[in-house]
Amino acid sequence: MRTTPAVLRTTLAAALAVAALLAPTAARADTPQAARAADTSPGARAEAEAAGGGGGGIPALTDAHGRALTLRGWNVEDKANRGDAALSAITEKHFRDMRAKGFNLARLLVFWDDLEPRPGRYSQDYLRRIERILDWADRYDVKVVLDAHQDVFGPAFGHRGVPAWATRTDGLPFTPHPDDWFSEYFEPAVQRAFTHLYEDEDLRRAQARMWRVLADRFDGHPAVLGYDLINEPMGELREGEDLPTAARRIERDQLTPMYNRLADAVRSADRDAWVFVEPTPIVGEGVPTGLGRIDDPKVVYAPHFYNTGMEAGADYDPAAGWIESYEQAVTLYPRQYQVPVLVGEWGPLNNSLPQMNRFYRDAMASLGRYTSGWAGYVWCYGGGYCAVDGTGAFRANKELTAEPYAEAVAGTVRSSAYDPANGVYRLSYDSAGRRGSRVTELSLPPGAWNVTARGALVLRKAPGRAWILAVPSTPVTVTATRR
Repeated sequence: MRTTPAVLRTTLAAALAVAALLAPTAARADTPQAARAADTSPGARAEAEAAGGGGGGIPALTDAHGRALTLRGWNVEDKANRGDAALSAITEKHFRDMRAKGFNLARLLVFWDDLEPRPGRYSQDYLRRIERILDWADRYDVKVVLDAHQDVFGPAFGHRGVPAWATRTDGLPFTPHPDDWFSEYFEPAVQRAFTHLYEDEDLRRAQARMWRVLADRFDGHPAVLGYDLINEPMGELREGEDLPTAARRIERDQLTPMYNRLADAVRSADRDAWVFVEPTPIVGEGVPTGLGRIDDPKVVYAPHFYNTGMEAGADYDPAAGWIESYEQAVTLYPRQYQVPVLVGEWGPLNNSLPQMNRFYRDAMASLGRYTSGWAGYVWCYGGGYCAVDGTGAFRANKELTAEPYAEAVAGTVRSSAYDPANGVYRLSYDSAGRRGSRVTELSLPPGAWNVTARGALVLRKAPGRAWILAVPSTPVTVTATRR
């Protein structure tokens, strides 16, 4: 979600009111849990954060060795080119530069309309282009989530995603909104197209086949962490429904069965990768999702983290409590179903407004409390949402996303915290038993860092990386200090 729909702006107050009614189990503002959630001081972060996510009873993403993962990075995309030029704007430089700045994750946008331009005809050239990008990611030890991306459904409405041949509108009208493209989701033709995708048996089968093709091709690729089954899914509002009510119904009655179908399709080809499931973008207003259980052993909840006002150009208002409301609402689902969280997109358009430095500090503290990581929007070289400028330097306040973190912890994390004011990162964990991995990995942003360990050995250091070797079942404390 890159611009703010007028319809969302007009329903913000209603969304937040519904969120309060629908989230009785969320921490009240006067509870100790809520106070800790609102406290972004280094001491509070040391108490609340857990490397690899999992704060407050939310499990962490793990690797094949059982290590708790923390993944931080950026979306990588080429929306402009298609056909013979598809993905040509993505280069090896993207992954080399991301890793050099301390990032280990890319959410790679791929498009069904490029993969299957005609029914049943899958583009081998497109698959080869994806594989080349995955090879670059692997070269720089960057993990990739393949995101089946759609914006306003697809090419039938002037965007990318679901092929035109799979778009059914029943003749309903569509009016473009070039200055507020997200509002196009609320055009009758677009809403009906989502209904047909969710409900028509032949389209269900086609979407599942598409995922089997992707999973079969990239099963076992060392860069592939998992598959994001559909970007920012939407649906059709019924007469008399407000937006939050419609979102929860769509998530419960249409997205949940769709995700179960698509997870089964992925598992028919790839037994090991994670599957990432998104709620509707309405969660950004602090509305708990209506998603139900996804019957798969490796599910990741992958909401997006955008604020309506900030997307419309407003500055961050710390007193409004948006981040705290979002965190309380978005953590209900992963706690209930015991799945990890990875935020698939976040970051405002205008990063140079007066309060944006505070926003990034507050956002990083919040994301560190409950996620296994995140992918900012977007790694490109220029203006707008780009993380870096044409020279590769961070744009205003984006440098605050580059912190030390534990990429993989071989054991049980007790605390993990970064104090940006003093440039000190501390990780405390109990190392795994004799049958577990013994190596913990740190990622360090550019600069000179001194890394020490108590109860373990700093096995090796390299620019931006450190490896810690611990004996089994031992308390370990690792400290990284900027020199």
